Amino acid sequence: MKSDASTSAAPLKGLVGPLRSSEPALALPAVSPAVHLLEEASDLLVVHLDFHAALETCERAWQSLAEEPVSGTIVEVKCSLCVVGIQALAEMDRWREALSWVLRYYQVPEKLPPKVLELCILLYSKMKEPGAVLDVASAWLQDPDNQGLPDYGSLARLHVFRLLLPSGRLSEAEELAVRSAAFSEEQRVEALQAIHLARQQHTQEHTQEHSDSQEPQKLRQEGSFSQKLLSLLMLLRRLWGSVVSHLLSQPFRKGLLAALILCLLILRFDPAPSSLPFLYQLTQLFRRIQKATLSRLYPLALRD
Repeated sequence: MKSDASTSAAPLKGLVGPLRSSEPALALPAVSPAVHLLEEASDLLVVHLDFHAALETCERAWQSLAEEPVSGTIVEVKCSLCVVGIQALAEMDRWREALSWVLRYYQVPEKLPPKVLELCILLYSKMKEPGAVLDVASAWLQDPDNQGLPDYGSLARLHVFRLLLPSGRLSEAEELAVRSAAFSEEQRVEALQAIHLARQQHTQEHTQEHSDSQEPQKLRQEGSFSQKLLSLLMLLRRLWGSVVSHLLSQPFRKGLLAALILCLLILRFDPAPSSLPFLYQLTQLFRRIQKATLSRLYPLALRD
C-alpha cells in the first residue's frame, strides 16, 4: 500500500511535497471528456490520416464543451480543436468552409483566439482569397479588448501584408501602418515601402490596361479609314477607266478629228473675227454629235 501511495502521488511531487502516512492522498483532477476527444482527433488527423473522422471528433468535443465551465484549460482546448478542425478541412479540400466552421462556435469574429485567426489568414491568403477573411480580421483588430493582447502586433502586420495589400486596399493598409502602435519604427517603414511599391505597380497596371484598351480602338479606326480610302481609290480608278475608254472610243475620235479638220480649214481660209459665230455654231454641233454618241453607248446612264 505504501508503494501504491507513493506511485499515485508521483505526478504531484514538487507541488504539494511528500505525503505523510497520516495525511490522506489527494485526488487527481478529473480530465474533461473534450481533452480525450481532442487527443483522439489529433491521432486521426496525424497518424491515421482520417480527416473526416477527425473533423467529426472535433465537433463531438465542441458539443461536450457546452456543459463545461469556462477555464483556462477549456479555452486552450477550444483553440486546439479549431486548429485540428481547420487542418482537417484543408486536407479534404474544404478549406473554404474553415472560417464559417470556426465562427459557428465562437459566434463573433472579435472572440476568435489569435492563433485561430492567424491560421485562417495564412490559409486564405495562401489560397489567393484574402477577401474572404478580410472583414473578420478588421473586426478583430478594431476590438479594444484585443488590442492589448501579445499577438496583436503580428496579426496587424499579417493583416497588412497578407490581406490588405493583395486585395488592393492600399489606403487602409497605409492608415493602419501609420496609426497603429503595434508597428515599430522599422516595421512601419517596411510596411510603407511595400505600400508605395504596390501603389506604383497598381498605377502601371492601370496605365497598361488603358493603353491596351485604346490600341484596338485605334487600330479599328485606322482600318476603317484605310478601307474607306481604298474604296475611294477603286472608285476613282473605275471612273478614270470609263473616261479613258470613252475618249478612246472610235465614234468619238472620228467626231473629234472631223471637228479639228473643220477648225483648221476655217482658220486657214477665213482668219477674221467674223468666223467666231461659225465656231460657236460648230461647237454646238460638236456637242450634239457627242451627246448622240453617248446615247448610243450608254443609253441607261443618260436616261437616269
